Amino acid sequence: MEEFKDVRPPEELLDHLKLSDQKSSETGPKDAQNPKNTESGYTPSSAKEPTTADECFHDCNDSFEAKETMLDDEGNLQDDENNSRKQTEVDEEYLLELEKDMPEEEKQKRRKESTMLKEKGNEQFKKGDYGEAEDSYTKALQICPACFQKDRAVLFSNRAAAKMKQDKTEAALSDCSKAVVLNPNYIRALLRRAELYEKNEKLDEALEDYKAVLEKDPSVHQAREACMRLPRQIEERNEKLKKEMLGKLKDLGNLVLRPFGLSTENFQIKQDSSTGSYSINFVQNPNNNR
Repeated sequence: MEEFKDVRPPEELLDHLKLSDQKSSETGPKDAQNPKNTESGYTPSSAKEPTTADECFHDCNDSFEAKETMLDDEGNLQDDENNSRKQTEVDEEYLLELEKDMPEEEKQKRRKESTMLKEKGNEQFKKGDYGEAEDSYTKALQICPACFQKDRAVLFSNRAAAKMKQDKTEAALSDCSKAVVLNPNYIRALLRRAELYEKNEKLDEALEDYKAVLEKDPSVHQAREACMRLPRQIEERNEKLKKEMLGKLKDLGNLVLRPFGLSTENFQIKQDSSTGSYSINFVQNPNNNR
């Protein structure tokens, strides 16, 4: 049997080990005395100057610093610029809370700037530059104080119109809904949302919006015409869905009955005209009764 010549007790081996905590404690004071950080212009966070009162006012661009992986309407990853655009709309009540100490002069200044951006967007929309118009409305929303709810409702509705032209249906629907929440009497936003619902074959929701428009203004021809047309379309759709459902049930029944040499044709359903109840009769040879 071989013998190990270099055999030392465990205590001697442990003496050669150094804990990382001891190393960090030894190097810590040296780093604290190293003047390189101050020479390079670095200042600790605790040494920063306190923010002034003016810096406490919210700027929507500064309110969305958290970067998240987001997808556009086509499911593609967005860049930082598009991310900031998607993150511009936060809860209106939260914006109101941020603005509660903002001076009236500052609010009016921002309102004026947002109005100029809205007008710029309107001009771009008329020229057919719908993407640029959408950007202008978004920037206006970033600036416009939340206390001016009707102004913001118009901006959301206008941006929805720009998105409609770009076939961004779901995003346009979202903007219309925000506009209606901010101003429930905003007929243009209701009409746009109704159009989008109808385009997405959400006929019941579209009819509700058209009815809401008529309640506020019975003279709107588009809403009146839709309220006459949509009920018939909804009924036809429901009948089609019912036939499709019955067809699927019949196929399922035939699948179950086939092993027994039967089909759904062997069972006839009859309604009692006096009571309205149904009865099911078994027919041995259904083809002979035709």
